Amino acid sequence: MNFISPTKGRMTLDEVFDDIIKYVEKAPNFRYKIIIGTDSHNKDDICFVTAIIVHRVGKGAKYYYKRFYQRKIKNLRQKIFTETSLSLEVVDKIKKKLEQTKYKNMDLEVHVDIGQKGDTKELIKEVVGWVMGSGYRVKIKPNACGATKVADKYTK
Repeated sequence: MNFISPTKGRMTLDEVFDDIIKYVEKAPNFRYKIIIGTDSHNKDDICFVTAIIVHRVGKGAKYYYKRFYQRKIKNLRQKIFTETSLSLEVVDKIKKKLEQTKYKNMDLEVHVDIGQKGDTKELIKEVVGWVMGSGYRVKIKPNACGATKVADKYTK
């Protein structure tokens, strides 16, 4: 599972995690939030991008992303559930790593690419329930910047 840092290039998830910890330890007096979001774009295949954002609240952020391709998905429900599943897979791995550190209580959020407007509004209750039932805070559009801004940027 390789991620890309815009400043450091290709990184494993372990390297991403170590980089996050170094980022936090450079300015330990701030509050931090780790945001995971996935977006996708249909071309010949479908390109899924999962982003990990470490937000130094009030003072910026840094991020990492990974791409995953598969055959085109025509069903919107299946596409949204695949995006959410990819985000939950990554946030679970980050949480397990955090539990082994002094940062085990760091805020974790999953951003999903659904909202009150458009075809995805019918999926809100189910997807939000799934993420919350998995133990994470969830944000939807227009507050889901991890999916709709960062991940979306690398899907095209």
